[in-house]
Amino acid sequence: MTSQPTSFENLRGHSIFIDATDLEGALEALQEHGSDLTVLAGGTDVMVQYLRGDVLPRGLLHIRRLPELKERSFGRRTVIGALTTHWQLMTDHGVLVRHPALAEAAATVGGRQTQNAGTIAGNLVNASPAADLLPVMLVSDGVVTLTNSEGSRALPVADFVLGRRSTARKPDELVTTISFEPLAEAAGESYLKIGRRHAMEVAIVGLAARLAFDVDGKVTDARFAIASVAPKAFRAHLAEQRLVGTKLDDESMREAAEQLRKAAQPIDDSRATADYRRRLLPALLRDAVTICRQRAFNKGEAAEHAT
Repeated sequence: MTSQPTSFENLRGHSIFIDATDLEGALEALQEHGSDLTVLAGGTDVMVQYLRGDVLPRGLLHIRRLPELKERSFGRRTVIGALTTHWQLMTDHGVLVRHPALAEAAATVGGRQTQNAGTIAGNLVNASPAADLLPVMLVSDGVVTLTNSEGSRALPVADFVLGRRSTARKPDELVTTISFEPLAEAAGESYLKIGRRHAMEVAIVGLAARLAFDVDGKVTDARFAIASVAPKAFRAHLAEQRLVGTKLDDESMREAAEQLRKAAQPIDDSRATADYRRRLLPALLRDAVTICRQRAFNKGEAAEHAT
């Protein structure tokens, strides 16, 4: 086991800080101390929550140096290592071409410092209702690989996130990769976010869209996912179904937008009222659909926009 337990003065008494240097060592630590350890990668969420007193870990498992979790591959599915940062998502050519909405979403997560430190798995495991990457993961058929000392299992992102700050990860498991379905040939996707500022602000509403078309311009597949309007991000299946088989005519769009509004379960908070969030959805849907249609027939546009 190549992990190094040390004291960590700012944690509660008798707590430990384990600095893992390889995956085997991290998994051994989780097998032995899993229920007492909070996993620490970029720290952009965990340390903020700790300093606020929202989480009081008995110990921290630092995994930032694990080389096994930093790899990316682009085959039938795109496989992204858990420690891939937001900045890497924004700048990796393979991501920009195959998953432009993922790059767009990453670009809205905080400022440059946060983007350099925060990771794709951290955004997922934090399970915030307003997480920017989650809607894109949902429309991209995201699948999470969870690994422990005995092996691995795969879960769709939709099943992995159970609710606000709640996931299906077991105490002895580590998220190692997240895989995605690449865009089809005649398909486009986008991520749009409404906040008080474009970035460095929690989303008031976030919407990811992915549309595929046939040669006549009819929608053959529609996927929409929304953040910040329910306890967790979710796919809007009824809105999707309303647009499949259409050429995105005005009536179909109005009905899809209404289905989107009905599916939302927003709350009033310090950023916006529930009513305001619902009012934003039709315009966001219209803009996202327009971008998807443009990008489906102009493959260079998405990559240029994301950069």
